Amino acid sequence: MKFTFKATPALFARARQDLARKHPFAHERVGFVIAGCARADDGLIVITARDYMPVEDEDYIRNPNVGAMIGSGAMRKGLQRAYATRSALFHIHTHGGRGTPEFSSVDIKDAQNFVPSFFNVVPAMPHGLIVLSNDSARGRVWVAPKKKPVYVHRFVAVGSPLVRYGEVA
Repeated sequence: MKFTFKATPALFARARQDLARKHPFAHERVGFVIAGCARADDGLIVITARDYMPVEDEDYIRNPNVGAMIGSGAMRKGLQRAYATRSALFHIHTHGGRGTPEFSSVDIKDAQNFVPSFFNVVPAMPHGLIVLSNDSARGRVWVAPKKKPVYVHRFVAVGSPLVRYGEVA
């Protein structure tokens, strides 16, 4: 099973800009990507980002052992948005730098604890985790709460110029 993750350059830029902001005590920021999903004829699953949702300052918890920790309020807000729009939910953060980023052991361990719970709210969609660099991304996708995640096969920036063909009035 292969996944392609599509988003506009503007959405990726907005996420990177937000994630680069300083926080009063957290060493990094996190957010959520709300996305749709479709299966292509060849079995490829295409995840299409709809929006980026930052985590608000007051939803971070002090924890010197990790770069950022968010509380249940932040998770609830992300899950409410996914539920209201029947969307996939992806937790996102950045490691900066260039090239394809890697997940830290903390990223992987923590995601294994919280991503499967996303299925309690939107069971029909895949959910996951994304880490950005300044010019690339890596993602992990769960298709069910008890299944092992797989890596996103490809990230694609889609957008302008948009060309329309065969439009009927």
